[in-house]
Amino acid sequence: MLALKRLYPLVACSGIAVAVGAMVVGQLAPAPHPDPLDLTIGEYAVLEGSGATELAMVSLAIASLALVAGLRAAKAPLGATVERLMLVWSGALTVMALVPAGTPGTMPGLADQTHGYASAVVFAALPVAGALMVARLGEDERWKAVARPVEWLALVCGFGLVAVTYVVFPGDRMLIGLAERALLAAEIALVAVLAVRLAHLSRARGAARASQAALG
Repeated sequence: MLALKRLYPLVACSGIAVAVGAMVVGQLAPAPHPDPLDLTIGEYAVLEGSGATELAMVSLAIASLALVAGLRAAKAPLGATVERLMLVWSGALTVMALVPAGTPGTMPGLADQTHGYASAVVFAALPVAGALMVARLGEDERWKAVARPVEWLALVCGFGLVAVTYVVFPGDRMLIGLAERALLAAEIALVAVLAVRLAHLSRARGAARASQAALG
């Protein structure tokens, strides 16, 4: 059980790193319509076709699951609602990866609608979770160090969610790709801050146990 607890931060940090790398590769790969700023993340993934974006989504989902398990094992002061929102975020990322978006300019089908709903959940769940966890993190000595970064990132996510909502409805989808990618980048940064702090606390606990064993 102890080894599993130590594995959670490693899986979370590694998954986030893989997701970032795959996302960058996916955006740089040539596509029939290579400008990602006017296409949603899902639409660009369909046109680009390398599978890098889908890999990024799945890797990020796995990292999120490991992060939630690690935070729960470390008794992080998140609360049940935040944990559920993060799990919902992870599930929606998986749906985004497995259910492709429709090709731009074609009539949306069931898969396209499912992908759209999943992306809406992805973009909405984590900003709410970030806003809810800030106060609890600030009250815990172990997590106080990341309370302010999480607060700022949650605020950025909130502004990003407003921007995406505006672009989708009155904005006629202009620069939808830019808005989605900026929001997703802020969300990845938020979970990365939590994952790095979890890894740091896990290392500190391991060092303390090793020291006690040597003395005992």
